[in-house]
Amino acid sequence: MIAIIGAGPGGLTLARLLHVNGIESVVYERDASRTARPQGGMLDIRAGSGQLALQEAGLEAPFRAAARREGQDMVLLDPSGTVLLREDTPDDAAMDMPEIDRTDLRNLLLDSLPEGTVQWGKALVAAEPLGEGRHLLRFADGTGAESDLLVGADGANSRVRPLLCDAKPAYAGITYIEGAIRDAARTRPELAAQVGRGNYWALGPGLHLAAQHNGDGTIRVYIAARCPKGALDGIDTADAGAALLDGWHPDIVRLIRACEPPYAVRPMTVLPLGLAWEPRPGVTLIGDAAHLMLSTGVGANLAMQDAANLARAVAAHPGDVDGAVAAFEPVMRERATRTGEQSKSLMDRMFAEDAAQSMLRFFRGEG
Repeated sequence: MIAIIGAGPGGLTLARLLHVNGIESVVYERDASRTARPQGGMLDIRAGSGQLALQEAGLEAPFRAAARREGQDMVLLDPSGTVLLREDTPDDAAMDMPEIDRTDLRNLLLDSLPEGTVQWGKALVAAEPLGEGRHLLRFADGTGAESDLLVGADGANSRVRPLLCDAKPAYAGITYIEGAIRDAARTRPELAAQVGRGNYWALGPGLHLAAQHNGDGTIRVYIAARCPKGALDGIDTADAGAALLDGWHPDIVRLIRACEPPYAVRPMTVLPLGLAWEPRPGVTLIGDAAHLMLSTGVGANLAMQDAANLARAVAAHPGDVDGAVAAFEPVMRERATRTGEQSKSLMDRMFAEDAAQSMLRFFRGEG
């Protein structure tokens, strides 16, 4: 039996692709149900990665029905409020990077799986080797299960990763503050118009504000700052959030003031670039559990690519999970290392002294 820990985009995509190939798996998820907690904002699922996995999974049509082409719209400003770039997506534009609510993507994947594939309320506390690649899984509710292949798709704080290496996520020097404006078109129509249908970025030296119009009508607002760990703890009022943008144009500042505190403060953590481990029978990792990197919109896409590659490898090595893992891991690692380097380069641009101009050159392909 293939046991997948974590019902995020990577874990669910893997379960779906295994099912398409006639291979049984079980997903163990710590959430009590699919509605136990909000899933957060939007994901841009990209044509050359995440969308390819969904095509293999036979889910292209429902994905396109749920995704928002207009979510590719973008506005780029500097702290003075000067609009440097505005891109409005035509109605017939290619869906290269359409946005989809995390909840919608999760539901799409969940609904594609046989009943009982996902076991809810199963927080993994330990995995004990039984020999010959098998593991005994112990869950917080006192139950257990056995696996022939254990796949850690359980994110930054993976409980499976310690079976393979000692690496732990480290603070990347960047902290995000997140707030939300609910039902923005009704409650704050002027801000809904300001942000537009997609993404709104205002970038300054070492600091930026991003806002994103979600499919459910919420505008999510993020401030990201290069700062020591803990420097932004306690940001829980509109005044405190706005104070970070002292001197910025009032139209930009009013976005964070309009959010409903308290804000979520999220330090960004990363794993070492190019993280490697000695293969171990019956266990592997995908997604953030394997290659947590700076957040530039690629994480879910990488996890879904990992899922597609691993499912193909398992299907190509019937009865030989270790052979499948041996074929999968080098490809996953090389791609993740290359993408991690690109993400770091992009993040350096976003926090540079001339961040807005640097990103303008990036979007125009000017180097």
